[in-house]
Amino acid sequence: MSQELVLFDLDGTLMDTAPDMGNALNILRAEHNLAPLSADRIRPQVSHGAMGLLKLGFGIEPQDARFAEMRARYLDIYEQHLAEETRLFHGMDKVLDGLEQQGLTWGIVTNKPGWLTEPLLEAQGLKSRAACVVSGDTVARRKPFPDPLLHAAGLCGKAADKGIYVGDAQRDVQSAHAAGMLAVVAMYGYLGDEDRPDVWKPDHMIMHPSELLAWIATQPAPRAAAGASA
Repeated sequence: MSQELVLFDLDGTLMDTAPDMGNALNILRAEHNLAPLSADRIRPQVSHGAMGLLKLGFGIEPQDARFAEMRARYLDIYEQHLAEETRLFHGMDKVLDGLEQQGLTWGIVTNKPGWLTEPLLEAQGLKSRAACVVSGDTVARRKPFPDPLLHAAGLCGKAADKGIYVGDAQRDVQSAHAAGMLAVVAMYGYLGDEDRPDVWKPDHMIMHPSELLAWIATQPAPRAAAGASA
C-alpha cells in the first residue's frame, strides 16, 4: 500500500447531514406557507448545498433576485439546528479508527463554509482528530478545482499523488483526479436517480464505508500527478 493520505468529503460521505439540512429547508418553506418536502426528495440534493436545496424547495437559482436573501435565511436556520440529528455514517467510526491504527493520515475537504464546518466537527468530536480541515472558503477556488485537495495535502505534509479522496458527487471525482489523487465514490451518499457515477470514471466505488479499508490495502502504487499543477 503506497497511499498515505485519505481525505473525505463531509456531507453525504463522512457524515449524514441530510436530516438537519432538510429540516432547515422545511422550516424555511413553512415560513413561506409551503408544505414540507419528504426526506426522500431532499436527500439527493444535500451534496449540492444551499444552492441545490433552494432550487428544490423554491425553484430559485443564484441568478434570481431573491436568492441571496433566501440563502442567508436558510443558512441562519441551518446554523441553529446544525448538529441535532447529524451523525457519522454507520461504520465510518471504525473506518477512521482503522486508518489511524494503520498510521494513515486522514482529513476533511468540503465545500461547506468554514463557519458551519468547524462547529459541526467540534460537536461531533472530529475537529481535533482530523489532520486537516479544508472548507469551501479556505482557498479561493472550491471543488471541482484541485486547489482544496492540494492545500489539504500540503497541510498534512503529504504528496498529493499519495492521496485518496472519497466523495459522493461528480465534482469530487473531478477534483481528485485534477489533484493527482485516486477518487472513490461513496455510493451510500446523496446520489440522485440522474447521477451516473460510472460515467465519472472514479477509481473505485463503495457501497458502505466498511469497504474502504479493504480497498486501500490493495493499492500498489499512487496515481501519476499529471493534473497536480492544474
